[in-house]
Amino acid sequence: MNKVILMGRLTRDPEVRYSQGENSLAIARYTLAVDRRNARGNNGDDQTADFINCVAFGRSGEFAEKYFRKGTKLLVSGRIQTGSYTNKDGVRVYTTEVVVDDQEFAESKNASSENNSGFAGGSSYSRPEPAGSVDGFMNIPDGIDEELPFN
Repeated sequence: MNKVILMGRLTRDPEVRYSQGENSLAIARYTLAVDRRNARGNNGDDQTADFINCVAFGRSGEFAEKYFRKGTKLLVSGRIQTGSYTNKDGVRVYTTEVVVDDQEFAESKNASSENNSGFAGGSSYSRPEPAGSVDGFMNIPDGIDEELPFN
């Protein structure tokens, strides 16, 4: 069985091309930065993520082109595909990529935009607390119980 499930962040916006012919097909390529689990002996110098190339075809490719941006956290499932080609210098190059079957967002758009600002090197954003809130909840004035639609 050849099944891969990944969760990671896009390292850049997807690169999308369309096949030639009467029924053109979208082909989206992107790279996911996937954190390694239980990185042993990590003293800060070791790589703690793998950068995995993914390719999505058809409607999945169109979806990636329209909605995916650098830093977006994704959940991807598919299969590993290997291949090879000879480059212009005559050297054999081997490739490995994930052919995407399913792809979806792994966090909300708001969480993604907040994380992207730090991911892309921007400033961090914090939402201002409403006036009178102590622990993130808004204070309800006294004597308003009878006006609420629930008890």
